[in-house]
This record gives sequence, C-alpha cells and structure tokens, in this order.
Amino acid sequence: MSLASTRIAARLLAVAALAALTAGCFQPMYAEHADGTPGLRDKLLGVELPPTDKANASREARVGLEIRNALAFKLYGTASGTTPTHKLVIRFTTSRSSLILDPVTELPSSENYGIDAQYNLIEIGTNKSVMTGTTFSRVTYDMPGSYQRFARSRAFRDAEDRAAQEIAENIQTRLAAFFTAGT
Repeated sequence: MSLASTRIAARLLAVAALAALTAGCFQPMYAEHADGTPGLRDKLLGVELPPTDKANASREARVGLEIRNALAFKLYGTASGTTPTHKLVIRFTTSRSSLILDPVTELPSSENYGIDAQYNLIEIGTNKSVMTGTTFSRVTYDMPGSYQRFARSRAFRDAEDRAAQEIAENIQTRLAAFFTAGT
C-alpha cells in the first residue's frame, strides 16, 4: 500500500468516526418522539387560522382566503385541525407596479405584484403573543397583448395566487422552526 492511499484511508476513517459521533445528534424535523411529547405535526395541527380582516367580496379578501387555504394545507395536510392551542393572525397589504411600458400604446406589458404580510402567533390559553414576524413576496407577470382583457385579468390572478403560495410557505417554515426550536 502506498503512502497516498494510506493517507486517504486515514482521512476516510476520521470522517467515518466523526460521522458516528454526531449521528445521535440528528433528528428529523417531522419525526415522532419516543418519549411521548407531541411531534411537530401535532403542534402544527393545533394552530387555528382565523379569516383575514379584509372587506367581503374584495380582491384582497380573495387573496387572504388563498393565503389561509394554502397555509391550512401546509399545516394540516388532508387532516383537520385538532383542539387549537395557538391562533395565527395574519395582516397583509398588496401592491402592484408597472415594470415595462409598450412604447406605442403606453400600456404596461409587464407588472410586479407584491404582498407584505405580518403574522402573530398567539397562545390561546394565555392570550399571549409568542411569536411575530413579517414576510413578503414579489412576483412578476407578463400581460400578453395589450388589448386582451381576459388574458390580462388571468395573468394578474395567477400572480396573486403565486404570491399567496409563497407567503404561506414562508409562514409555515417559520412556524415549523418555532415549534421545533422554541424560538
């Protein structure tokens, strides 16, 4: 055996030894606990999602419902929530800006849609806020043809849905981190 292959074998042995020492430190985030304490999935099932405070039949009410439905699916999956232990209050604002204007018609051909959201996790038993945060989403969409009203409207709605999904993903990730680490 040559000196180079001996060094490689020694390095591999050192890596394997370090991996064996740290193997007990790893625990999957969604794993069930053997000691009987509730796992992350059970904690997420206890989060209540009240409706947003937007006017009925408004465009923002539809976006709020989309955020709430996407978040409910991410938290509960196909299960229904259990007795709530926490309540998640979400407030958001939306924005829309034109990025590119057609030089001939002076109508926008590309726009940006954004959602800025603040969320507050409240423990129901004490009515105390245990976590707050903010998140945002910006999506760009093209409007095919400056005079195609239906296509423009559908592109805008798709942008709203994509932004709502991103907001829900960001909040779900933050909730999972909170319930796993406690901070």
